[in-house]
Amino acid sequence: MPTREWIILYIVAVNLLGFAAMGIDKLKAKKHAWRIPEATLFSIAIIGGSLGSIIGMRVFHHKTKHKKFTVGLPLIFLLELALALALVFNPGIKISIL
Repeated sequence: MPTREWIILYIVAVNLLGFAAMGIDKLKAKKHAWRIPEATLFSIAIIGGSLGSIIGMRVFHHKTKHKKFTVGLPLIFLLELALALALVFNPGIKISIL
């Protein structure tokens, strides 16, 4: 499978995970059960699942009164979008983890 297809598959999967995490955490909140830590919800968004997390937040009406989510998740999404556009329009950009 070409790299581009792997990237698309990853983005779809991590956004589904973000959406599902919001739904699961909302369900657990209603049942007063063990919750998904906020750090985990933000981590999913940071690794590429911000759009799915935002959609999940809106669909499940979860974390909508928390400014760090209503502001933070869209900011993460905008940063990810800017990075994606930079990579698309400047294919010569080299990204190094170290």
